[in-house]
Amino acid sequence: MTRSDASSSLPAAEGERPRQIARALLDIGAVHLQPDDPFTWSSGLLAPIYCDNRITLGYPAVRSLIAEAFTDVMNEHALLPATIAGTATAGIPHAAWLSDRVEAPMCYVRSSSKDHGRRNRIEGVIRDGQPVVVVEDLISTGASALSAAEALTAAGATVAGILAIFTYELDAATQRFEAAGIPLHTLTGFQALLTVATDTGRLDDDQRKTLTAWRRDPAAWSHAADTAASTDDPADTDASRGDASETGRS
Repeated sequence: MTRSDASSSLPAAEGERPRQIARALLDIGAVHLQPDDPFTWSSGLLAPIYCDNRITLGYPAVRSLIAEAFTDVMNEHALLPATIAGTATAGIPHAAWLSDRVEAPMCYVRSSSKDHGRRNRIEGVIRDGQPVVVVEDLISTGASALSAAEALTAAGATVAGILAIFTYELDAATQRFEAAGIPLHTLTGFQALLTVATDTGRLDDDQRKTLTAWRRDPAAWSHAADTAASTDDPADTDASRGDASETGRS
């Protein structure tokens, strides 16, 4: 199967969405799994997985699949009418495609206010009491998506929910969203990804267990992996591992 065929790799039947989109992300290389050669995230933590959903921009069939799925979620949860707010930068294009499909206004939220001009953090029109749905590409800890929601609330909007393509399903994110009281709707996540990766031969049972252990406690897993690497090769450095710009982005 070619990368351009990724969106049709699984049927679009009800209940198949998480696996369908997980398969598409794996097929185009938006998600990489390296349990035996972990990535170094920009936070300094080691991780056996790296997700870069910006890759979806280069695959029209996949980004259309995502926009269609987001539209379905909006309708399933009665989130319309609403302004669609993309998070800078990776959420912006998906917010644009979604807002076009549902014929809704759009804005975007910077990670911080500009240091010139009007010093805006939010670009677009937001009115008091206006319902807004935030679009993010990835949820790790949830910090950046909820920061955008806080900025929109401070501007007078009512945040009805947050949409994201993929979530690592980390406990830290679950706790943050529960505390904020904002619904999170994701198209696919870590468990669906592991199922698809195992079923398609991308992971064996031991590798799947490694990834599961990481999700359970990323910090402890990173420490153990770093200690093992240092023991095996004292000259080992971050430069010798897969370097990934995964951050406290979302």
